[in-house]
Amino acid sequence: MSEYTKPLPEIEGWWHKEFWQGCKRHELLIQKCSDCGEINIYSPRMLCPSCLSDKLNWIKSSGKGKLYSFTVVKAYPPKIFTDALPYVIGVIQLAEGTRIRSNVIDCNHDKIRCDMDVEVLFEDITEEFTLPKFRPLKK
Repeated sequence: MSEYTKPLPEIEGWWHKEFWQGCKRHELLIQKCSDCGEINIYSPRMLCPSCLSDKLNWIKSSGKGKLYSFTVVKAYPPKIFTDALPYVIGVIQLAEGTRIRSNVIDCNHDKIRCDMDVEVLFEDITEEFTLPKFRPLKK
């Protein structure tokens, strides 16, 4: 693991810790409400946005989905990300129904398209954090 110089994720509260612990184990975890059965949108919540229950459980996602939306950043990023140009920021519609924002890597930027199949992979950046990223699904 080389020295990571970009900003680290912020853990906003106890309800975020399980997500990041799952990433460290290379598992993409999402929340599901025990009362209404809804899959929670990312980012993690204390209460279900559908029924306001506090009975949210973590389930393992398949890590597969479709690229819902994206942008290719080619110029004028925050200064700390200049060395990464160009890069893709995407919104991924997971197979379980929720969406997550992440980088899309290992792809030709000219061939990236909405609705393309993607899968999660994990980048260990520090001892504490592992980032979920996505790449085109190899068929």
